[in-house]
Amino acid sequence: MAAFIIEGGHPLSGTITPQGAKNEALQVICASLLTSEKVTIGNIPDIRDVNNLIELLRDVGVKVSRSGDTITFQADELRLDYLESDEFVRKCAQLRGSVLMIGPLLARMGKAVITKPGGDKIGRRRLDTHFLGFQKLGAKLNHIEGRDVYEIAANNLRGTYMLLDEASVTGTANIIMAAVLATGTTTIYNAACEPYVQQLCRLLCRMGAQIEGIGSNLLTIHGVSQLHGATHRVLPDMIEVGSFIGMAAMCGKGVRIKDVSRENLGIIPDAFRRLGVTIQEEGDDLFIPEQKHYVVESFIDGTIMTLADAPWPGLTPDLLSVLIVVATQARGSVLIHQKMFESRLFFVDKLIDMGAQIILCDPHRAVVVGHDRQVQLRGGRMSSPDIRAGIALLIAAMSAHGNSRIDNIEQIDRGYENIENRLNALGAKITRV
Repeated sequence: MAAFIIEGGHPLSGTITPQGAKNEALQVICASLLTSEKVTIGNIPDIRDVNNLIELLRDVGVKVSRSGDTITFQADELRLDYLESDEFVRKCAQLRGSVLMIGPLLARMGKAVITKPGGDKIGRRRLDTHFLGFQKLGAKLNHIEGRDVYEIAANNLRGTYMLLDEASVTGTANIIMAAVLATGTTTIYNAACEPYVQQLCRLLCRMGAQIEGIGSNLLTIHGVSQLHGATHRVLPDMIEVGSFIGMAAMCGKGVRIKDVSRENLGIIPDAFRRLGVTIQEEGDDLFIPEQKHYVVESFIDGTIMTLADAPWPGLTPDLLSVLIVVATQARGSVLIHQKMFESRLFFVDKLIDMGAQIILCDPHRAVVVGHDRQVQLRGGRMSSPDIRAGIALLIAAMSAHGNSRIDNIEQIDRGYENIENRLNALGAKITRV
């Protein structure tokens, strides 16, 4: 087990560039399973979750060649027998992104195997949206006797109309990848429309798919008989951009975030602005100047300001942990409402131990009373429960008085590439042990 030792109180300055988007990379990598031809993807982040998925594709028989952050995949000799092996099932159970293999394998090979996937421990994370979509396309779900494994099979997927009861990003992506090779037309209403899903659809169209309504919550997919190779470039990671905004607000003396793809950030910058953070937009860069104070937005009727997650174009739930930390040093109070996961706020006890004033109302809501930088957070020892809480704790430790230790940083490594060296280049003092 690795840990970070953080010497708090060192100001950050300079320029940092976000990595490729983790959530997009997982989707488009799995899309390579839909064709026997080469699919080349650039700006792939070098992080644990993505690398583990790539290794899993290698095990299934996909040929993988890498040149820097560009990787070419060719799924021309897949090992279907490996899908039923104990080793495959064990690896899937450790990697939530493995669920995105089901749609492509079902569409192209007529068969997929799945067990309960791994990932962050942030409460229930439904998979029924995936399976209900596959069943509407004509697939059958069967439990394999004596094992915690399910086989999903279909001789011929057929297009249909479906109304998703949840705008699940991975569920939408999985159903899209199954539907592009189905016979006939599929209509998906209440589809997720995050930039990640839009990027997946654009790649699939370059591969020969026919998808209408990209960027909306109503997708129409006309099935084709086969797909071909294509090239694609992954967007900058909006979650990492938001994390850097939080770091710059709490610890910065002037930080520039380069090449952020501003049109794909949605309301993320505005969420930080509601906490009083100054963000200057300069071309495709964001510049966050030094901030002696930042003041939470107030309302004429005196009600407390609320930040809540919502499906795109609402605020992504992945940044609420960072926003909580930033709010601890603002002037004013804010209610954080985490609607989508019931365990994601439980890390706030670690912030309270560091001196933050936070009231955990219930598993979904927390009130943060800002210190207006009058009371600095204290260093301490803590453990990272998930990727996003881990980066939030790292931000808190960087701004705190004294030294901190964060254990279980493998969670942070799942989503952030070489994070300590990139932050140390800005002036942070972080050591991996």
